[in-house]
Amino acid sequence: MFLVPMTRSASDLVRNFDRLFDAPFDRFFVSVPAGASLARSPALDVAESEQAYTVTLDLPGVAKDDVKVSIEGRRVSIEAKSAKANGRKDGDRVLVRERAGSSYARSFVLPVELDQERSIAKLEHGVLTLELAKRRAGNAARITVN
Repeated sequence: MFLVPMTRSASDLVRNFDRLFDAPFDRFFVSVPAGASLARSPALDVAESEQAYTVTLDLPGVAKDDVKVSIEGRRVSIEAKSAKANGRKDGDRVLVRERAGSSYARSFVLPVELDQERSIAKLEHGVLTLELAKRRAGNAARITVN
């Protein structure tokens, strides 16, 4: 048996390759916001109930103050940044540095317009959970991350 080592960039490549074939079958239109070409596109899960959509994204190393969620009609845009880790003590020299600051961006459109005033965002342990309440008409707005 032949094993191929998986690195972070390889797993991103695999995810993007999978999206190439999954995109025509998705219910949602997914894109990256303009100006965020270097940002990572976090994987997400979407569940639907009669009252709301529940969206879950992985944002490791991101503080809640560094997350921006905006809702405009049916479109939801998420932007986040994680701080660069600098755990170096005086006199230490860095031998390997694989952890760095990252930026994340993801935008998607849902089938129904959303009520931004009743929508909730929570960030716990690197997982962003959005409860996006459904409504018929919408205006552009931002929601705060708790």
